[in-house]
Amino acid sequence: MPELPEVETTRRGIARHLTGRRIREVRVHDGRLRWPVDPGMAATVTGQRLLAVQRRAKYLLLRLERGTIILHLGMSGSLRVLPQATRRLAHDHLELVLDSGQMLRLNDPRRFGSCLYTKADPAEHALLRKLAPEPLGPDFDAAYLHAAARRRRVAVKQLLLNGQLVTGVGNIYASEALFRARIRPQRRAGRLSLGDCQRLVRAVRAVLALAIRAGGTTLRDYVGADGNPGQFRQKLYVYERAGRPCRVCRTPIRKLTQAQRSSYYCPSCQS
Repeated sequence: MPELPEVETTRRGIARHLTGRRIREVRVHDGRLRWPVDPGMAATVTGQRLLAVQRRAKYLLLRLERGTIILHLGMSGSLRVLPQATRRLAHDHLELVLDSGQMLRLNDPRRFGSCLYTKADPAEHALLRKLAPEPLGPDFDAAYLHAAARRRRVAVKQLLLNGQLVTGVGNIYASEALFRARIRPQRRAGRLSLGDCQRLVRAVRAVLALAIRAGGTTLRDYVGADGNPGQFRQKLYVYERAGRPCRVCRTPIRKLTQAQRSSYYCPSCQS
């Protein structure tokens, strides 16, 4: 599933092609996504200029002159900027044709993505208004994480994956951040000291920044706006490396299951 680095990589990839362009046509080939595409959206957005491409958590916001298109990639979705005459492939569901001769195309094999339109402030939309702080934003700091973890019996890995506390970290990046912070994923969140939280916040920010620079992580389906897979998989220290030697101390990496998700850690480097 595309997480924050993949969505941010996509945002950066499409923004330079979309910003300042006018939408000439909207082609909805199949609107049966997670929520059906509004049949009236095409007429509403056609002719509007794209003012900016922003991100909130894992949602992409295409800011128009009189509203906002809210896009989500779901589990397997991708957005690509292509010449408007490019042949349509299976699972290409929606296209925004631009006055540049290019188009933004949404491909989503599993149909868990979404495309919604709102004329109101998108921050007040039902999908966005209750989202937790961004892990790269100023509100996610050591004091915030320490307060959120206090007296919680849940494992710290699960705390990082709690979308009500912080948005978009994701399973891969939580494992990598915990390794960088030298904290085992199964440690009880309530036992984190303020110093632990300081290291963990720095680690989360560093891992996400590195992943964005590498274009995200491709394990199965994800491709960026240029059609290329993310390269961060080659830089992973623990994720999907069970039994292989730690890149730091050579101790074999271990794997465990937490809340039906795989976690990876080094028993020597992490405590």
